[in-house]
Parts: sequence; structure tokens; C-alpha cells
Amino acid sequence: MSPAETYLALSSQLIARVQAQLPLIQQVADLFSKTILAGQMVHLFGSGHSRILVEEMWPRYGSFPGFNPIVELSLTFHNLVVGANGQRQAMFLENVSGLAARILRNFDLKVGDSALVVSSSGCNVVPVEMAEEFQRRGVKVVALISKDHADASTSRHPVGKKLQDYADVVLDTGAPIGDAMVRIPGLDTPVAPGSTVGGCLVVNAIKAEVAARLTAAGQPPKVLTAAAVVGSLRATSLFEAAYDEHARRIAPYYAGLDQPS
Repeated sequence: MSPAETYLALSSQLIARVQAQLPLIQQVADLFSKTILAGQMVHLFGSGHSRILVEEMWPRYGSFPGFNPIVELSLTFHNLVVGANGQRQAMFLENVSGLAARILRNFDLKVGDSALVVSSSGCNVVPVEMAEEFQRRGVKVVALISKDHADASTSRHPVGKKLQDYADVVLDTGAPIGDAMVRIPGLDTPVAPGSTVGGCLVVNAIKAEVAARLTAAGQPPKVLTAAAVVGSLRATSLFEAAYDEHARRIAPYYAGLDQPS
């Protein structure tokens, strides 16, 4: 097979890896739906390229309010690569102990909230401490890792903990050790990562299940939908309604910050 055919074949295997986790996906959908139906938020966090899966969840076409995407540009702003705001700094900051607590100091988290924390290796300090801090403040945590990669990786956490150690549920992207999936003859390092493919399958499966639960409960979500599907007036109405709902949901999380938990 050509390298492209190899990548597509291996990517198709990720579907089976995700499908094998359907009971866990259903469990997570139950948890997230319960949070949203209570008027609360599902907090989303990922550093590095895991930011992609945070933004895949909300806000984008086919998604809906109820999720709080926590994206720190200092940890995720990759396109300058070097120089000011470069990748070296982002990778350094990703392993600074205490940064997660400072990020969450901005939110008045509530018991009954839930969270999705994404990290392929599950070993960098900030996502591990983010999950730890969520749990300390009464928030149920779902971890999305690449299990084979995480198991083979060494934690940088001060006491050696990994993301899965602070998770109530652990989901797997199915990506291999090192993430990259394709070997090229004459090249000693693999290329073409798989965690984003597997991760997108996981988060969108969860999203679809949550939408079904909200609808069945009589609270159908306001889904960001293209004008090509529903017409321009309806699309505009949905976008405005969804953003307004997000604003209403997030507002209480900035209250009570003079008395942090």
C-alpha cells in the first residue's frame, strides 16, 4: 500500500477501537446530559494539540451550548512555531506545576459540573493537575487519552501521576505509541498521527448521544447549523440563540470569585 493508503487503513481501525468503547461513551453522555439539564456546564480542557478536540466539541457547526471550552493560548498557540509565543515556550508551560489551579481560579465551579480533559500522553503536568483540581472541587472528570501511548510514557507530574489517575471515566483515541501511524522506508521515524482522528470520533459520538438525551428530556439543544441546511434566517436565529444560551450558562461561573473554593 502507498503511505496514504496505509494511513487510511489504520484510521479505519480507529473506528473499531472507538466502537468497542460504546458502553463508556453512553456513560459519559449520561453524565454530561445530567450536567447540562441541570443548567450547569461541562468544562473542556486540552493543552497543545489537544485543543483541537476542545474546539471540536463546542463551538462549531453541529454543536450546541452546555460546554465551556477552556483554551489557554500560551499552551496552544502553535502557528508562530519559534520566536515570541513559540512552541518551545508552550511545551515548557505545559509542564509548570500550579498553572492549572491558576486557570481554574477564574471559574466558580459547582458540584454537579462535569469535565472532559484531553491529553494523548496523559503525562504533561497541566492537564494532569487540571483533572486533579476539578476532582478536588467536586467535578466529575472524563479523561480522553491515547491509552497505548499513555501507558508507554513517563509522567512529568511531581509525584508521577497520570491523567487517568484523576479521572472517573477514561476514554481512548486508539492512537499508537508515539501517535504517528505510518512508517516510510528509509525514514527512521513514523509520520501522520492518529489521535485527532480517534479523538474526533469519540467526542462527536458523545455529542450525538448528549443531543439525543437532551431532546428526549424535552430540552432539545440549539445546534449551530449551516444556512445551506436550514436557510439563512433560521441559521442566524440558531447561532444567536446558542450564543445567548452560552452567555447565560457561563455567567454564574464568574460569581463568588472573591471566595474561591
